[in-house]
Amino acid sequence: MQALRVFSVVPKLPPRLEVLWDIAYNLWFSWNDDLTNIFTSIDHTLWTQCDQNPIKLLNRLPQRRIEELARDDFFLQRLADAKRSLDHYLARRHTPFKFPALPDRNMAVAYFSLEYGIAMCLPIYSGGLGVLAGDHLKSASDLNVPLVAVGLLYREGYFRQYMTPDGWQQERYPDHDFEQMPLKPVHDPLGNQLRICVDLAGQSLCARLWEAHVGKVRLFLLDTNLPENTPEFRQVTARLYGGGLEMRLWQEILLGIGGIKALDAMGIEPMVIHMNEGHSAFAGLERIRVYMQEHGLSFEAATELTASSSVFTTHTPVPAGNDRFPPELMRTYFEGYAGKLGLAFKVFMALGREDPRDEGEQFCMTVLALRLSRFSNGVSKLHGDVSRRMWQRVWPQNPVEDVPIGAITNGVHAATWVATDMAILYDRYLGNWREDPDCGRIWEQAESIPDAELWRTHERLRERLVDFVRNRLRKQLKDKGARHKEMQVADEVLDPQALTIGFARRFATYKRANLLLMDKERLVRLLTDTGSRVQFIFAGKAHPNDNEGKKIIQELQQLCRRDDCRLSMVFLEDYDVKIASRMVQGCDVWLNNPRRPLEACGTSGMKAMINGVLQVSTLDGWWDEAYRADNSLGWAIGRGEEYDDLSYQDFVESQTLFNLLENDILPEFYDRGRGNLPRNWIRKMKSALRELGPLFNAHRMVEEYVERAYLPSCRNYVSMVKDDFRPAKELADWRMRLMTRWGNLAIADIRTETHAKIFVEEPILIEARVYLDGLAPSDVRVEIYHGPVSQDSEFAKRRTTPMAPEKDLGEGWHLYRGEVMPPEAGRFGFTVRILPHHPLLLDSHALGLIHWAGA
Repeated sequence: MQALRVFSVVPKLPPRLEVLWDIAYNLWFSWNDDLTNIFTSIDHTLWTQCDQNPIKLLNRLPQRRIEELARDDFFLQRLADAKRSLDHYLARRHTPFKFPALPDRNMAVAYFSLEYGIAMCLPIYSGGLGVLAGDHLKSASDLNVPLVAVGLLYREGYFRQYMTPDGWQQERYPDHDFEQMPLKPVHDPLGNQLRICVDLAGQSLCARLWEAHVGKVRLFLLDTNLPENTPEFRQVTARLYGGGLEMRLWQEILLGIGGIKALDAMGIEPMVIHMNEGHSAFAGLERIRVYMQEHGLSFEAATELTASSSVFTTHTPVPAGNDRFPPELMRTYFEGYAGKLGLAFKVFMALGREDPRDEGEQFCMTVLALRLSRFSNGVSKLHGDVSRRMWQRVWPQNPVEDVPIGAITNGVHAATWVATDMAILYDRYLGNWREDPDCGRIWEQAESIPDAELWRTHERLRERLVDFVRNRLRKQLKDKGARHKEMQVADEVLDPQALTIGFARRFATYKRANLLLMDKERLVRLLTDTGSRVQFIFAGKAHPNDNEGKKIIQELQQLCRRDDCRLSMVFLEDYDVKIASRMVQGCDVWLNNPRRPLEACGTSGMKAMINGVLQVSTLDGWWDEAYRADNSLGWAIGRGEEYDDLSYQDFVESQTLFNLLENDILPEFYDRGRGNLPRNWIRKMKSALRELGPLFNAHRMVEEYVERAYLPSCRNYVSMVKDDFRPAKELADWRMRLMTRWGNLAIADIRTETHAKIFVEEPILIEARVYLDGLAPSDVRVEIYHGPVSQDSEFAKRRTTPMAPEKDLGEGWHLYRGEVMPPEAGRFGFTVRILPHHPLLLDSHALGLIHWAGA
């Protein structure tokens, strides 16, 4: 057979329509209604059939329709306005952030993630982690943060879900055509598609680069479906979270090591990398290798430079969610790489072990990311607490509260998730909420929205959700070859006027989608009560290997099909962004009932909240910090209790949920005054918008990352690369000197000057002799660690107060003094400790070196 030559054929648009390509190839359209309306006005039915993909729409547009549009003056005017809006958006340069001046090759931040949920037409996401990454890029674009992003381009994406007749989840994997997506290949100076290769146990895994524009942010995606790769290697970017352990390792090598190589091939050198989950931790190793081989740094100096300019976000409090690889597998792929770093393989493995001395422990990507970052965070305040407990073994000398993992609570991109009808209302009454969604003053204007207008808008969204569900159900039944009578049932499910409760998320067992099913009789009574109608919409996927999650879906579907439930309880197949958008916009209540503390954040509830949907949730993730005890913003299932007996916990919290529904939520929803308006309910909607709107959005989140992580890391990077990396080398030398002498430090003769009685807020003068073994006082920080003490002599809460060096006592000893004041009556205690200190060390706790008095 002769060699086949393939060309990409695209429609030739008249000159007056060519700007459609500019709009279609920038994903800004996914959060700009004016641009989206351009495509819907071309052919609304085709736009829907193309899954809101403007490239596919234009490629499938009949020539006759193209010619009509070229003669339509009204359309051409709208098109010109849309292009001006895009150009104006891309030209904006104002930013409140003062990033250091960037040399030609530098970009401030490179963001790495294994998945991105930006729009339906780019299906390279599975759920919350990817959607969060997409929202991060959108807000970074809106805020003019100098950021690029790196990920993988999956030919089959994440699986699409369908059900067997008995309700068991099955998976199918559609084959995506990248040339029919808003993507363009990246070319080298010779016009060839740019490629990079990584070494996998002596074999080359090659990947080509594609680029997507997310507003102003460039997203680079790696694709291994190349003829020169082996069939196995071509599968590396076939499926998101597909394949076994070795395939996952290959994907993470490609994302981390290949991602850094890709940026370098395009002439981009990031000052800071942000690793979104541990999947991309190998990026830190590759930065170290580059600094060693291209700039002649030692491993220690390269590590200090890398860690000081790396940010890591952990997303899961579930141990199984943190990738671990056995030593034998790591040896196959990293023994040679360890040699390039100048490390024995045993020392290399210690970088990814909680206990570096345990040679049987697996290599953990989260541990590697924590060790190679000086700023690490969880994604809610509670998750930060959980993460500090979870990873304390990485810093065994640190008390839990000093484990260097902070918290930046997730947020959602408001302009993406607010329904069009609600957005029009916000435009009228809130002002500039799209560009300044984290401004409290803007959301305070929610009180000015007339009750009737807010409620009628919300009711329209509920009615549209019901229509959407009916159409979706009809399609599900048609695809299964259902009879005409069954199809008719789809037209009767749900009541557009009834209280509608939504539950949509991944069907992991800890998320407890089946909590209501623990008392089916009570649930059926609730559904069949003609006085106060309530209905439930469920959607979600279980991981292909999670049979327990699939059993929950099956049990739920079997209940939905019962005659006494099927009109008021629906499960929507093939959960995706379209279903999620409709549900968070049209439900009355958003249900979230994970077992505390296993939900890291739960951004679906934020998307619902910003549309005026009220919450009922366990006090986990974001709701733990958002909930108000007076129920003014929504309801809590329990009071944050944690149980040892999980079955008992499920029973107690299921009964609590039923009590809330029967005694609080239903009565309040149907408590109608003049105009048939639920005044108390509307008051809660407005209160939630006013108090939570400015907090739980992605602009606030990205601004926190910039101010707390990106800017300090950028400044550190700029400081450390000066004079041919001299500060980085000095920092490494300082750390080595510190490590060799740390074991000799001592604290002695702790004295206090107090009266017979100690009163509240009366100063206590404390002094101690501290032996520094030749270290300078500027190398350390000596602190008083103090606070209220429980009956068993444990700190109930603690504070730290620095001590100042008062006198050099000779022979390495120094006199330190400090002063503390007991804030309240009761048992009060203190001790003294020594921490490392250096101007380029972002967090003194990160090195894991603490010397306690008496140690």
